[in-house]
Amino acid sequence: MSEMASRAAKTARHAIFELLRPRPSIAAGLASDVFRSRPTLLAENALLRQQLIVAERRIKTPLLRPCERAFMVGLAAITKGWQNATLLVKPETVLRWHRKGFRLFWRAKSKAKSREPRIAPETIELIRRMAMENQLWGAERIRGELLKLGIHVCKRTIQKYMRQTRGPRPWGQSWSTFLDNHAHQT
Repeated sequence: MSEMASRAAKTARHAIFELLRPRPSIAAGLASDVFRSRPTLLAENALLRQQLIVAERRIKTPLLRPCERAFMVGLAAITKGWQNATLLVKPETVLRWHRKGFRLFWRAKSKAKSREPRIAPETIELIRRMAMENQLWGAERIRGELLKLGIHVCKRTIQKYMRQTRGPRPWGQSWSTFLDNHAHQT
């Protein structure tokens, strides 16, 4: 009996919520449209029309193509109150598409123009030679020596070419060295 009572209470709550939910009236929509600019109305109409095109596809769950997503993001950028004009997707989804497009744009824009290094090949050879001949020198020491010669190179660049020359540094001591060091202490 309690299960039926909880279902009835839930149904009643839902009905009350639906009755109290604010609904935009046609008159309020027309009144707000009178005060909006023509480009804003055209953009909102284009946004709604694009969603209708997608909704009319003869599949169960219509998917938006990347170009349609970009179009909707662009329209949302120039439409005031675009959140109310999205019917097929949530406003959060449009914002996610915008963020993704922004990341792709800046990734492409900040990509290196060419694969060639920005420093002279002679400098790279000098870094490699210094790293091989002076195994105890780190990147900061090599950078200091290069600065004495008037060559300005950042530490990360030097580390990159040192790593290519020397290979990865071994992590800690070997097992046999550890045993040798501790066997003599006893």
